[in-house]
Amino acid sequence: MDKSHNLQAAVQGLHLARSLADTLQIVADGVVTGLGYELACVNLVRPDGDLVVASFAGDPAAEAQITGRVGSRASWERRLGMGEHWGDLVFIPHTEGWVLDNDDVPQWYTDGPAPRFEDEWHPSDRLFAPMYTRSASGASHGELLGVISVDQPLTRRRPRPDERRDLEEYAFQAAIAISNARLRANMQRALVRQEREQQALRASEESFRQAFEYAPNGMTIAEMGGDGHGRILRTNDALCRMLGRPASAMRRYSFSDLVHPEDIGTLLRTSAEGGRAELRLGRRDGTYLWVSLRNSVLADAADGPRFLLTHIEDIEGRKRREFDLAHRASHDALTGLPNSAELHARIDARLCPLREYGSDAAAERVADPYLGYADEAVTHHTHVWAPVGDDSTHGLAVLFFALRDFKAINTRFGHDAGDGVLVEVARRLSQAVRDGDTVARYGGDEFVVLADDFSPADAHNTAVRMQSQIHQPIPLDDQAVRMHAGVGIAWAQCGTAPGDILRAARGFAS
Repeated sequence: MDKSHNLQAAVQGLHLARSLADTLQIVADGVVTGLGYELACVNLVRPDGDLVVASFAGDPAAEAQITGRVGSRASWERRLGMGEHWGDLVFIPHTEGWVLDNDDVPQWYTDGPAPRFEDEWHPSDRLFAPMYTRSASGASHGELLGVISVDQPLTRRRPRPDERRDLEEYAFQAAIAISNARLRANMQRALVRQEREQQALRASEESFRQAFEYAPNGMTIAEMGGDGHGRILRTNDALCRMLGRPASAMRRYSFSDLVHPEDIGTLLRTSAEGGRAELRLGRRDGTYLWVSLRNSVLADAADGPRFLLTHIEDIEGRKRREFDLAHRASHDALTGLPNSAELHARIDARLCPLREYGSDAAAERVADPYLGYADEAVTHHTHVWAPVGDDSTHGLAVLFFALRDFKAINTRFGHDAGDGVLVEVARRLSQAVRDGDTVARYGGDEFVVLADDFSPADAHNTAVRMQSQIHQPIPLDDQAVRMHAGVGIAWAQCGTAPGDILRAARGFAS
């Protein structure tokens, strides 16, 4: 086979390798089998710029000695700038190359006799074939990819011009093969990495799905921002059971559709990342359930759409206990009516204490229960004053009822019977008042009615009517008893303490 056929076979072999490592070895082997050299070494540029011996052919002992060793980029640049340039090839004759014997480039040494004639190959001659990437700019070549080092031509002579062209062409084709092999390797690594990332993503999505679907508390994913803010996209089984609504129905709602009307403001204040709230959500049967909400944000990508992930915990039991404790603190255990503390609070909520007296302007400078003391007139508060004395003016009436001879009931019939009497009186008073009026148990046998917008005549007539209700017979076992009550009427007005008002009404009832 002639040399042209050897070169063609060597070049064809470059493109048959399946991996980068195989390609590098085929490059070195092709120099030995196809181009007529006994030794060949492929030095590949690393990412840091230095060159590593990537493959070797022709001498197993030399291969074991230098494969994997690294030469600095500076030393290689020095070599490629020396000697004679045969096109892209660099030939450094032994007469110049002795200065390179001690640099850091991995090299081997071959023995042989000194040349006897001018073009004979010397054992210390060096021939390099640089490999360059193809340039996208149209220049002769791009970045340095590596260097093929060759030694000991089979002819024992320096390469002829045609042999130089063969080695130069081979280095060009080798650069293409190595670039393609590296590209395939990078693509394979990218595909493997992508597959691993997709597997990790699928595993993460499955983990999230299971955590979402099987969470013991309710969970939702809703739109965040825009016109559809709060629209429910996905719910888990726990929330569907909690509200008695199927998942398909839940996707027709926004959170604002489910929240109790009184809790809309609370929802709006907490519908953001990190927001927490306690509010009521509507069940399918029309009732409401107290829940605790906690929000966090999900995003598909850095600039992608954002979604609101909401954890929902049923706190109905805790809320009922809280309300029960609050009710016990503010209501009488026997009759269920507001107690004296709650009565004081309800009167106080209607009044504002005056800071100054003596003028209408001074009367307007009050301590607002929400804003603190204000120097300007408070326009959102309607001051409460006692009626002037005729029926043309109205005010907040305080009707005090003190039962007469109640102790005799306890003595004669026992405390259980006495408790029954108090419960009946509380019931009769509660039925006799208007919606919005307050009936409270002030003491053991004392009751108070708080009625707004009463004229003096209204207060008198109501007191008489309630006295009559109290006086109606109350059955006790086989008997019936009649209770009598003293009545006192006082008027609540701004600037007066609730305790003073109640003491005044109580004094009239004595």
